[in-house]
Amino acid sequence: MHRREFEDRERARREAIDLYMAASFLFTHSLDEQRMYDIVSWARKKWTSRQENSVSILYNQLMKKSFRDTSWQKVAPWYNRITEHGQGHYYHQHVVIPGVIRLLALDQHSKILDLACGNGVLAKSLPKGIEYFGVDIAPALINAAQKSDQDHKHKYLVSDVTKPFQAPVDFTEAVMILSLQNIKDPAKALQNASLHLKTGSIFVIILNHPAFRIPRQSAWGTDTDRKIQYRRVDKYMSPMVIPINMNPGDRNSEVTMSYHFPISDYSKMLKDAGFVIEEIEEWTSDKESEGSAARMENRSRSEIPLFLAIKAIKK
Repeated sequence: MHRREFEDRERARREAIDLYMAASFLFTHSLDEQRMYDIVSWARKKWTSRQENSVSILYNQLMKKSFRDTSWQKVAPWYNRITEHGQGHYYHQHVVIPGVIRLLALDQHSKILDLACGNGVLAKSLPKGIEYFGVDIAPALINAAQKSDQDHKHKYLVSDVTKPFQAPVDFTEAVMILSLQNIKDPAKALQNASLHLKTGSIFVIILNHPAFRIPRQSAWGTDTDRKIQYRRVDKYMSPMVIPINMNPGDRNSEVTMSYHFPISDYSKMLKDAGFVIEEIEEWTSDKESEGSAARMENRSRSEIPLFLAIKAIKK
């Protein structure tokens, strides 16, 4: 190796390490995760073309360290596929998003904060002219959201919604759509929502129904004698941390974490964060079965809700 080539590579390595240390400091001290992510992404683009691949190694190490608290960074490709790259899966499109927009009662002055926004499913369904700010801890999901969203009034931030983050404090609406149950400390996320909302603002939370859809603790059952389908619930009142295998047939499949709390716990968390619950709705599936079991399946589908919707108001 020629001396000049060696010196160039060594200089690139030192510069990469300096940037890595700066970004690590930002993250460790919770100063600005967006800035941290921008710095390292820029360093990676600048130097990965060189033979020296230290930046790529450091980038991967930092991403692994920085977002160790989210399992969704690892499963972003899978999530993007099942949500049709931000358009939403079936229940997003047919049940959840229409219900959220109805509860928000948006107008031309609305300014929405979307906490744990994923790849921006809600943003794609908003009326034109609505200001929108999406926050998520997974860079891969934010990248996907930004690539598929061309609205200049929509902004995105990579950040942990349970920690302080840089965003306006005058939002008129906030949402958490099918995300609160994936957050280890939901109370802190609710407190952060309160900090960024104006008094009287609407906060809509959508959950997989905590009473009927508890991973590993609930399941469908069939009573053949009575010709009914029922929902079995083995455990409900106790908070639980539940690992979810994204592909049950694959031992090497990525795992996400689900955090179960009873509805009464969510009620207390909202109260402590400065909210008053105005309305609760329970949403069922709009699908219909065919065949010999259709009557039984359609009956249970209409009686046992999939989702719990909470509309709260900031005091």
